[in-house]
Amino acid sequence: MPFLEHLEELRWRLFKSIVAIGLAALISFFFSDYILRVIQRPFEQAVAMQPEVIGEDGATIAPRSQLIFLSPTEGFMIRIKLSLLAGLLLASPIVFYQFWKFVSPGLLEKERKFIPRLAFASTVFFLLGASFCYFFVIRFGLNFLLGFQSETLAAVIDIKEYFGFFTLLILMFGIVFEMPIVAYFLTRLGLLTPEFMRDKRQYAIVGIFVLAAIITPPDIFTQMALALPLLILYEISIWVCKASLPSPREASPQT
Repeated sequence: MPFLEHLEELRWRLFKSIVAIGLAALISFFFSDYILRVIQRPFEQAVAMQPEVIGEDGATIAPRSQLIFLSPTEGFMIRIKLSLLAGLLLASPIVFYQFWKFVSPGLLEKERKFIPRLAFASTVFFLLGASFCYFFVIRFGLNFLLGFQSETLAAVIDIKEYFGFFTLLILMFGIVFEMPIVAYFLTRLGLLTPEFMRDKRQYAIVGIFVLAAIITPPDIFTQMALALPLLILYEISIWVCKASLPSPREASPQT
């Protein structure tokens, strides 16, 4: 396919993805109050897990952590942002389908019929990563971070900052859980082999911990919570890579 046709194809795939996200976000806006309660839940659970703080007079001080907004428009704007995030998650099957349709020229003809399955698998892995983050990482990560409160230091967090923290982790975990899918695609293109992944395992381990330190908040809990699943996914990707190797018939030149 000529370069200009690639650009035109990319433009239409992006357009369809953006339209899908926009429509899903519009629908999500009508449920923004419910979505707001959903993203607040890990914070509330973390607050409930906090130990009692004992003041100098021996009295118990209840945890004072809370979410606030600091400008008149922030309460409305956070609902817009929540709707966009929910729209992205809801439209993720369409987004992944458009992605696989765009890269389909790199697949064999018989593999292109599996594009719906690839889109489904990509969506499942993305949502698995996001769910792992939501139900485990954010909750226990916040519990660790809020543990630095004291009698004189309370966590009063701007909802905008919390939303940024929440969104970054949800998207990062969703993306990194795509590792087996990426391994499959690169193997089918002939760019990756299981031998290469095994030989470079020690470098991958170092790279995973460096990546976790860069893209997560600066606390050891969330860094380890990202690094450990990545290590497991790397081993799974080696197996996927081995299973995805072209057969000798596929690898031999056609006559």
